[in-house]
Amino acid sequence: MLISVVIPTYNRLPILKKCLDALEKQILNDKIKNFEIVIVDDGSTDETVSWLRNNFETYPHLRLFEQSHGGPALGRNLGVERSRGDIIVFIDSDLVVDRYFLINHVDSLFKAWKKLGNRRCFTYGSVINTSNFNYPNSEPFKLQDLSWAYFATGNVAIDKNVLEISGLFDTSFRLYGWEDLELGERLRNMGVKLIKCPKAIGYHWHPALALDQIPHLIRIEKERAKMGLVFYRKHPTWRVKFIIQYTFFHRCLWEFLTFGGLINIKTIRPLLAFLIKNGQQGAAMELLRLPLNLIGVRQIFREASLLGLR
Repeated sequence: MLISVVIPTYNRLPILKKCLDALEKQILNDKIKNFEIVIVDDGSTDETVSWLRNNFETYPHLRLFEQSHGGPALGRNLGVERSRGDIIVFIDSDLVVDRYFLINHVDSLFKAWKKLGNRRCFTYGSVINTSNFNYPNSEPFKLQDLSWAYFATGNVAIDKNVLEISGLFDTSFRLYGWEDLELGERLRNMGVKLIKCPKAIGYHWHPALALDQIPHLIRIEKERAKMGLVFYRKHPTWRVKFIIQYTFFHRCLWEFLTFGGLINIKTIRPLLAFLIKNGQQGAAMELLRLPLNLIGVRQIFREASLLGLR
């Protein structure tokens, strides 16, 4: 059986190198005939494409495709279309996997297929967040790493035919967020079952929080709000409203926790600077989540009002 690992990427060359190194070190078993790494570059402006083209000998499983900058949904669809495998594994280009990653996904899929009598399922691995660039796999699993998503492309494996029947990713999600969870809603409606696969471990690297990242994080929250409403308009259910925080409960929660916005980016900036200076970037990020969530919730209600949604 051939496995296709589909990875969209955009300006992430340093961590992408670690991602590829880890995949090339995979230990295989008799169920896995071979695997390919399908990289889709989403119009990177760094040296990603030229570096990949010059390193095919180093990464013999690598296949490279390019597109104009159109977002991860478009990139993943292209990767699936060009893939040759029976199973599609989705990871992000900032994920560093362990040596048994593919074996654990495939073994779990085979067991589930046998039990179900069909292939209408997918495996969802563990994602451990880390800011340790040199040794990402040294990070232990933390409570914050728990995920309640049904389908998230940071670490999943699914039969290619089942994925194609679902219709792949909706490319109207051109900004940040929700395209994978929206596909998850369609898979759920098809009766495709989630199979937890905690042994398929990926370490999700992101840089430690710095103050100059805050404008980017605010932009991401506003993009998530806009894409959240794209998600809701396709699936106008209370479940989706809760997922995207488009409820009065969430509005009241974040208004209450921030004292109506008194806890905001400006007022907590000195404390954030103090925490970061003293090596407490994790605590600083948790504190920053308070105003960020308020920004996101206010934005989604503002966008909904403009669209005439309830």
